[in-house]
This record gives sequence, structure tokens and C-alpha cells, in this order.
Amino acid sequence: MFSPQIIPLSIAIAAFIVPAGTLVAARPPTQKPNVIFIYADDMGKGMVSAFGQKRFKTPNMDRLVRGGVTFNFAYGCMLSAPARASLITGYSDCHGRKKWQISGGGQFIGFGGDEAIIAEKSARIDKHDVNLPKGDLYLAQVFKKSGYATGQIGKLEWGFTATHTQMKNHGWDYYYGYLDHVRCHGFYPPFLFENGNVVRIDGNTHESCAKTPEGEGGNAEKIRRDMTGKKTYSQDLFDEKILAFIRKNKNKPFFLYHPTQLPHGPVQAPKIDARVEKTEGLTNLEKEYATMVLRLDDTIGKIMRELKAQGIEKNTLVVFSSDNGHEIYTSQPGRTGKYRDFKNKRGFDDLEHKYRGDLNGDVFDGTAGMAGLKRSNLEGGVHVPLVFYWTGTLHAGTRGDVVSNYDFLPTMAEMLRVKNFGDKDGVSFWKVLLDGKKHLPKDRCVFFGSNTGPGVVENSGWKLRRHNKFDAWELFNIREDLLETKNLIEQNPEKAEALKKKLLDACDGNLSNGINRAG
Repeated sequence: MFSPQIIPLSIAIAAFIVPAGTLVAARPPTQKPNVIFIYADDMGKGMVSAFGQKRFKTPNMDRLVRGGVTFNFAYGCMLSAPARASLITGYSDCHGRKKWQISGGGQFIGFGGDEAIIAEKSARIDKHDVNLPKGDLYLAQVFKKSGYATGQIGKLEWGFTATHTQMKNHGWDYYYGYLDHVRCHGFYPPFLFENGNVVRIDGNTHESCAKTPEGEGGNAEKIRRDMTGKKTYSQDLFDEKILAFIRKNKNKPFFLYHPTQLPHGPVQAPKIDARVEKTEGLTNLEKEYATMVLRLDDTIGKIMRELKAQGIEKNTLVVFSSDNGHEIYTSQPGRTGKYRDFKNKRGFDDLEHKYRGDLNGDVFDGTAGMAGLKRSNLEGGVHVPLVFYWTGTLHAGTRGDVVSNYDFLPTMAEMLRVKNFGDKDGVSFWKVLLDGKKHLPKDRCVFFGSNTGPGVVENSGWKLRRHNKFDAWELFNIREDLLETKNLIEQNPEKAEALKKKLLDACDGNLSNGINRAG
């Protein structure tokens, strides 16, 4: 039995590693807890110091990891848009458009937030919206069915563009933030949305929300550092609304969902954080990116302090995760980039030559040694952090079961004893969360799409991935080979064929489902 609670992902994780501390069942909940779900954007597991980040410390994230239950094999989607949709619907992103539709982006940019134009565009989006069938609940509706107040603050809802009608139909009592993923790529919005209203942000004057050039080169740093028309950083606005929501609802059960922009690029921070300002070996761009991660860590700290101040810390379940794996936003000529192996001076194809942080010069090793980036079905693209923290109820430790973001809805439904919420792809891991001795069935599978092709991970540890461009398949045992270095498909043809059939079924018969859902 392996004893440490935090296991570096640069070392392949053995089958069902369960620290001794997790073998004690958690104390059964005595009342409905508040639930706060913090959803990082494009943040690989390796960016958390508890999971191996060496360049800076994330003390508040680390507090959740050390005091909570961490799932070592948690999966999101390959992009943020399908990840948010999977989370709130309980379905994988492998389905075709008949069941899975995400509206196009860029709808609310280019006209200064004119409310009449927004209403016209929203009506057009709503007309073509695909809704879940009656009785098939969205995440917020599960909580509302149990008497909760529901709120969403940040990078709102699913897909590329959301509307007021969608937000209300999906069960949100309150929302504040962006409704368009294109505008989310800037951090100084001239306006945001609050319960159907356009809220102007004084001093933020850029129609693009001050989106900056990605990477380094030319005048990129000068543009980032020019603070003209950049008065208020979006995360500061979100923090204020988050704390206000907690205070308003402290005397009744609430569900607060915070899909943050951080640390999604292009890189933008008001100034370099003093905690990394003098860190050797980092460029200014890398220091600014680190600042974005630290800024999110600070938000978590504010939330935890507020819960304690309001006397509701012991009755609040805090969940921290990320939508997809790591992405490179610190591209610099000759130093690092998304698609270039600077060590061997060649490109990555994610098959014969897979992306790895040590090859492309990522000083943060945001994938924690895993292969692949965002948009890929390799572990680095879809393997995410997932931590549940509930002081006094959940015992700190790790779980080895394979779980997905689309399992969260059924898990919360079981916790709240809500039934008849729909025939979801996800399954509840509530009993696994409470008791380290319990496990999901070994043949339980998690599915995900990607721009490479779909993939499936079985709870036994087998992973099958498709590479559509090269008409290729790879089979790994991630419990023994998390870094995906040994393709075992020739030695295990029967297992590969069995997983192919399950994957094809999950993709509604089309292995191209799940591609090009950028976000």
C-alpha cells in the first residue's frame, strides 16, 4: 500500500493506488451542503504545486488537495465549450449534432453592447437551440429540485454563445458574466450580463475586452502592458459577485458554479505578481501567465475565507477542476510553442511523435509529464484535476477510479436524493467519494471527443484512442503507463476490439463526432 496522498503525475500511477487514509469511510452528511464548483479554464494538472508545479506555489489549491478527496484519473473534454456542456447536461461530447448542439461564437461583439441588437441575436440563437427533453434535467435543475438557490458567475454556460432564455431554462436563479466565448478571450470587458441586463463597466473601453496578441514577438508585450482603457480586471468583478452571492444565500442551501476564464489566454494580467516577479528562469510573458494561475488561487482563498467568516465552511462542499488539459500561451521564438519540438527541431503529430513539455520547452510542465495538449485525446489534453473538499465530512485522500466531468450531475443527484433526472451518460461516484473502499465497476468506461479523434478509458486502466488523420488506433494501460509510451494494441487485440465497439456506440456510429468544437 502506497502511503503519500499526493502522487506526482510524472511517475506512472500503478493500478488503483489508494492511500491508507482513504480506506476510512467519510462521515455521512447530516444536512444538505452548499456546493461551490470552481472550473478552471485550460489549466493542466501540472500547474498546481500540490501536483508538481515547481516554479511557484498555489497554496489555496494545495489546501483543497491536502484536505480533500482527489481523483487521480479524472477526465474533462478536449476543449472548454464541450466541457461546460458535458458538465451541465451529464452527457459526453461524443454525440452527433442531433443530441449535441453548441451555438456559434462572436455573437455579442462589434456593436458596443447595444441591447436591441443583443435581443435580436439572442432570439435567433434561441430559435435554433437544442434542448434536453422534458424531464431530462440540467445540472442547476437538479439542485433546484432539491430546494437550492442556484448561481453562475464567470464564463457563462456552455458553448460559444448563451442567451438569457438559455440561462433561465437551464435552471439558474442568478448569473453574471460573459455570454460569448470570443469576448472571454479578453479580460477587461466594457460590459457584462446580469440576469438579462447589460451591465456597463466604467473605464473598460475595448470592444474586444482588450484581447491581446497570443505569444511573444513584435509589439505583444507593449500591447499587454499598455493599460489604456483597462480599468477593471474581469476576475476582480467575478470575485465581488461571488462573495455577494455567498453572503446573500448563507442561510439556505445554494449551488454556486464559477467557470473562470483563468488561466485561458492570451496572457493578460494587470501586473506581474510579486511572488514570481523575481523568479529566475522565467521570461516576462511566463511570469504574467504564472500570475494568472496565482490570481485564480487567490480567488479560491477568498472563497474559503468567506465561508469561514459566514460560519458555513463545514456545511459547504467545494469542488475544484478544469475543463480540459494544458495549453501553451507562452509561445516565444526559439523557446517554446504549441506544435514545435524545439529540442529535436521538428513538429508534433500526436502519434509517432507526441507532444511533451520537455520537448517543446514548457518551463511549467503544465501537463505534469503527460503527452498531448488541449484539443488532443492524449492524457495531457483530457486528464484534469478533480478535488472535493468538505471539511469535517470528507476524509483527505485519493481515489483511483476513472471518472468524468459528465459524472458530476448524477453524483450530485445521488447526494441530494434526486431521482428521475434523465438517462445520462454519466454515473454517480458518490459512494466512491465517501468511502475509499468502494469502486466503480472495472468495465465502466469514460468517453471523450477531440480534434484527433475520440477516446475511451475503462476503469480497469485500459485506454483506446483514435487518430483519424492517420487512420490509427493506440491502446495503453494508463495505470501502468500514464505517459502513453507503450502501444499494446498488437498484444491485446480482443480488448482493443471490445473498446472500439463501445467507443463507436458512444459516438452514435460516427468517429468524427466531437471534432472542431473550438472554445
